[in-house]
Amino acid sequence: MPKHARKRQKLAKDEVVRPLGANHLAALTDDANKDDEERRLESMLFGVPYVPSSSSSSKKKTSLEAEAGFVISDEEEPGAGADSRELEHMLDSDLFFIDDGAAPSSSDSGTVPNATHLSITESHSEGEEENDQENSGRGTEEIEYTRQETESTPEIVTEEHDQTTSAEDTQRHRKAPAWVDPDDANLQVSLTAHSRLRKLRDAPSEDTVSGREYERKLRRQFERINPTPEWATKARKKLHPSKRRRSSGSDSDADDTVEDILPDLLASTGGISAGQKSRVLTQGVISVDRLRDANQAAPAEGEIKSVQFHPSPQIPVLLTASADRRLRLFHVDGLTNPHAQTLHVPSLPITNAVFHPSGSSIFMTGPRPFYYTYDLQSGASHRSPRGLWGTTFSSANQDSSMETCAFSPDGDVLAVAGRRGHIHLIDWRSGSAQVVAGLKANAAIKSLWWSRVQDGELLSLTQDSQVYVWDVRQRKCVRRWQDEGGFGSRIMSGDRQGNYLSIGSNIGLVNVYNARSLGGDSKPKPLKTIGNLTTNISCLRYNHDAQLLAMASDVKRDQLRLLHLPSLTVFGNWPTSKTPLAHVTSMDFSTGSEYLAIGNNKGRVLLYHLRDFAQQ
Repeated sequence: MPKHARKRQKLAKDEVVRPLGANHLAALTDDANKDDEERRLESMLFGVPYVPSSSSSSKKKTSLEAEAGFVISDEEEPGAGADSRELEHMLDSDLFFIDDGAAPSSSDSGTVPNATHLSITESHSEGEEENDQENSGRGTEEIEYTRQETESTPEIVTEEHDQTTSAEDTQRHRKAPAWVDPDDANLQVSLTAHSRLRKLRDAPSEDTVSGREYERKLRRQFERINPTPEWATKARKKLHPSKRRRSSGSDSDADDTVEDILPDLLASTGGISAGQKSRVLTQGVISVDRLRDANQAAPAEGEIKSVQFHPSPQIPVLLTASADRRLRLFHVDGLTNPHAQTLHVPSLPITNAVFHPSGSSIFMTGPRPFYYTYDLQSGASHRSPRGLWGTTFSSANQDSSMETCAFSPDGDVLAVAGRRGHIHLIDWRSGSAQVVAGLKANAAIKSLWWSRVQDGELLSLTQDSQVYVWDVRQRKCVRRWQDEGGFGSRIMSGDRQGNYLSIGSNIGLVNVYNARSLGGDSKPKPLKTIGNLTTNISCLRYNHDAQLLAMASDVKRDQLRLLHLPSLTVFGNWPTSKTPLAHVTSMDFSTGSEYLAIGNNKGRVLLYHLRDFAQQ
């Protein structure tokens, strides 16, 4: 059987087999394909004598340079301007000098570059081409150095501008640039070669600009698209009240202003707009955004009993107490809300947990005749003795609790509601939880609130809808009045400034009173009775500037409303029927009202962002 035809094929005798990569090696050793950069690199690395390439090869441009309009070359091109060759024959000592901001004297005119006049005459101009060929065939250009006095105006405008700017910067105590590219002075950019660069022109006839002018135009275009934020402008006015901003076209002044204020902003941890006044809300519509749940990093296993933000605006910490007898702390940032700490109290079913007004500790109570405190700085927890000295809590036969309590605004006195209308005043400054005084009402106490209008004034709401006004210093009741309607009043709360007082009933009505006018009227009338809820009011919360009042009921689902206090109207756009509130058990505003935390019976703490109170 004959063999396959392909197996009988042989190489020709004159064919030479070359090793792999021989063509690339020949391309590397061919000097004709090397440009001047490669030749200089070989000369520095291998000691090969530097031989410049032909003039034809040096005049080639890459397609990228031609498209972008950049002209960067070390060789001379016909028709090039004098600016591109003005520094070619200057020494390094003349190119680089230390600028101390002082004007050069006449004695130093020989060493300072701006004292030497550099005149460049090109021999390839279009009008003098024939005369140059007859009179001078020695070169393409003629450079003359002449000495002039200091008062003469130099023709190198760029160098003079840079020195003047440096002197002005030194006088204004501005920071010098960390690094300056010396090639920017030789860079020439065509603004008409590329369509994206045409928007940088100031006039239709403008074409080629220098590198530094190109940088200024780019910076100006960037500031047009991205203007200075409002918070930065307000911060500049706050730190420099006497300084006036120049026109928006002065880009260098704007950059210097940013450089002056940026270190001060980065060195401070306080809020930039901390001193700003609160924005006045308009009625009807409120801007609310839902964020990630505040306790998503560590959800609770039972319903949320209490939520509260730390009283200090510099500490964005949220406290949550749940039915699983655990207290959790979260760092609220609006994004991830990381979990900080968990405190388990097996012996106390926590129903009420609040920060001390100073923010140094946490106070926890429940249906037990004792309480727990947790020190945030040391991390130590303390349990009070069973029962309070000198009160009915010391009796083992009585089932008592300390759930209803309230700290005074300064945190020195703790008021605890006992059984049968007793109110016990505890001296918190001593640290021994000793009862220093007691008050007695005619009915069981349902709620307590310390007045901000009169120092040392305590208000208590009883089961029969009576409001007792106590003078803590004199230990007596100075006033008593009936809540309007008397529909089984259950909860009472007021704002931090002492302008409003609200009382919620067991049928969903909320009476809003003017807290400053309660002292002179024996039967005060409410400013308005809010009837948007129909079940037992379980929570009332005011925001920091008393523009909002949050009302909630835990009997039905999604029973929460926000009241606009200046107009005493409820916002109609939020919450909606699709807001997943569930049974609201507790809620609280942050210190600056940027956030609203809402706890429900599912163990979740919903977090909402109020745009109207966001820092600008």
